[in-house]
Amino acid sequence: MGQYIHFTEEQKLIAGAVDLEEFLRCRGEKLLTSGREKRLANDHSITVRGSEWFDHAMGKGGGPVSFVKTYYGLSYPEAMKLLLGGETGQIYPSARERKEEPPKAFQLPERSKDMRRVYGYLMKHRHIDKSVITYFAREGTLYEDAEYHNCVFVGRDENGTARHAHKRSTNSYGEAFRINVEGGDPRYSFHHIGSDGSLYVFEAPIDLLSFITLYPRDWQAHSYVACCGTSTIPVLKMLERMPAQDTVFLCLDNDHAGEKAGQRMTEELQAKGVVSVRIAPQLKDWNDDLVARSQRKEVSVQCQTMCGP
Repeated sequence: MGQYIHFTEEQKLIAGAVDLEEFLRCRGEKLLTSGREKRLANDHSITVRGSEWFDHAMGKGGGPVSFVKTYYGLSYPEAMKLLLGGETGQIYPSARERKEEPPKAFQLPERSKDMRRVYGYLMKHRHIDKSVITYFAREGTLYEDAEYHNCVFVGRDENGTARHAHKRSTNSYGEAFRINVEGGDPRYSFHHIGSDGSLYVFEAPIDLLSFITLYPRDWQAHSYVACCGTSTIPVLKMLERMPAQDTVFLCLDNDHAGEKAGQRMTEELQAKGVVSVRIAPQLKDWNDDLVARSQRKEVSVQCQTMCGP
């Protein structure tokens, strides 16, 4: 049994008020903007705001102490010591008290008059097949926004009403911009419902499009969903809406976060009697695989042109 450590009420208040965003930055963690919150780059299901955190995949959250215990696998005394500075003497700032703001009503970004930048970005830089882009554009689930020319990936409900949208910048240089439009319903993320019982699950819409480009044969017969993160919520909703149900293929990223999410999804689906199979890309994600394949083809064509048959 570990040695008992007494913490004063003042220490408990200080630890419980630590600003998690600043705490994580001080520890070298990368954070992504996600509406009013920040999302962990290495685990997209976890968001932090001020001194609060929430794991959207597990459906739980809390304050700094529970976060440090959960995320770093520490005991209560260890978590307290870390938040209070431990041996380093690091003083972490307290989160400002924030007023609860009413949730914003969901609204799609205004459409651009054309999709030139979206087509150019997805085809030239992401190597996605033009016919795949055109399919979703005609379905009204992929378009270019008027103000910033982002890719907008739309999720619609059973009545065809837009309920969710994910924006991705068409900037191929520097930091990528990815964010879900506020007020969206996570059950209805970007997807395609086919006629058979197979469902392919991805973290990001671009990986979904990349996978279809890589494996185009009879693709419209299958169902696909991009979770825009690693939550199982859109997967379960898709299974409700599909005309048949057979196997769920978990095509998540080939990294620690993807493996962790894959294990969790497998357990959740198994508990509901759903069969799932993990399919990982060779590189980090499916777009990396697609770009690598395209570059190999370009090199092969250049060699044939220069060297002859």
